[in-house]
Amino acid sequence: MLFGKGGRKLRRGLFKRLFSDGEFYKILLAIAIPIVIQNLIASSLNMVDTVMIGRVGEFEIAAVGIANQVFFLFIILIMGFYSGAGIFISQFWGNNDEKNIRRILGLSLIIGVIISVIFTTGALFLPEPIVRIFNKDNDVIRLGSDYLKVVSISYIFTAITFAFSMALRSIGKTMLPMIVSIIALLTNTILNYAFIFGNLGAPELGVKGAALATLIARIIEAIVLICYVYMSKGVLASSIKEMFNFNKEFVEKSFKTIIPVVLNEICWGLGSVVYAIAYGKIGTQAIASIQITTTIQNLYMVLVFGIANASAVMVGNQIGAGEEEKGKEYAYRLFGLGALVAIGISILIWVTAKDVLNIFKVSETVLYDSLMILYITSLIMIVRVINIILIVGVLRGGGDAKYSLKLEAFTMWGIGVPLSFIGAIWFNLPIYGVVALLTVEEVVKCFFAVKRLISNKWVNRVIHDIQ
Repeated sequence: MLFGKGGRKLRRGLFKRLFSDGEFYKILLAIAIPIVIQNLIASSLNMVDTVMIGRVGEFEIAAVGIANQVFFLFIILIMGFYSGAGIFISQFWGNNDEKNIRRILGLSLIIGVIISVIFTTGALFLPEPIVRIFNKDNDVIRLGSDYLKVVSISYIFTAITFAFSMALRSIGKTMLPMIVSIIALLTNTILNYAFIFGNLGAPELGVKGAALATLIARIIEAIVLICYVYMSKGVLASSIKEMFNFNKEFVEKSFKTIIPVVLNEICWGLGSVVYAIAYGKIGTQAIASIQITTTIQNLYMVLVFGIANASAVMVGNQIGAGEEEKGKEYAYRLFGLGALVAIGISILIWVTAKDVLNIFKVSETVLYDSLMILYITSLIMIVRVINIILIVGVLRGGGDAKYSLKLEAFTMWGIGVPLSFIGAIWFNLPIYGVVALLTVEEVVKCFFAVKRLISNKWVNRVIHDIQ
């Protein structure tokens, strides 16, 4: 139990050895800082979109937010495959196996392109029925459809970029994805300014302009990243033959670990989409509040996801190299560090909430609901951060994909999804009341994630039978 022998071990790992290993922090900072900067840039890109569209009106914010649910589901699917592939790449890297790193990259690209084509086709030919799932307002449906048809063309470029970015992160090469993200942010911001409002000689396109800016930025992002990878002539600068030189047996063995990660992401992603449907039952203003607060939270969470991604790489590298005890030690340190970071983020959200919300041009109702959501987020932050560090980072890096899937499925679909509809429809709660109700899911998830960490059952060297 948490307060028995295992609990004492956890406390020793957290307090006696948390800051004693200089090598650990050197590796963590080298991997995490570029990831944090890249995530900050990506979140800033979303913030720029939301703020600029927010200057147009609430219907536009709601429309873009709903259309981006499709992109969100798309990202969940491809990142499920890429994250599963990342488990192998990080362990292969620890084992100095460049041949299989290239194979896994090739497999990731094939899957990513197939998924992007499916999503783009659906968005181009069925935009209105898709948007109508989330909202019945005709203006929102029209605006959301216009945005979706344009932005969906960017999906294939996003899939290619993310495949290479995940592979680079898994081998500890995090600077290149960061640089490319900076280029994408600058491009998207300038083009948003031009196309949304009709500046710099461009036509005033509103929501369509935001979509066009995103499309162009994604194309440039993909081209620059691929050019850099092959100019650097590193392990990922492989030929078509090297990337696709795998057989059915290789795919089957890889998928034993990758598929649970994909299902985990799908489980979480679909649950989040269902949450959006529940929020839509409350009204357009509720959707606007969620869109605004999610964008703000993402700015604060970049450090957490940077640590989580670094955790997967660091733990995976050690286990792949056969250093299981060192991998466990890293896991405990990352857990403790995550808890400390969460406290700082919680305080920041609480203190800055009002000032940050003032930049949005929305109604008093949306502002008040958004403020309440941010306060609730602040109170539950430490639990949420621990969940991210353990599930996205430590357990995945250790190859414990199946347990992560079971935990995510149980807490989200057994607790979170039912509570969202109970709160929105049965109890008719305001949007911040529903968000507060969903904190139950995070608390239960945290209990089982920490228990799994203490058990050490999450250590699994997945590459041992792949040649």
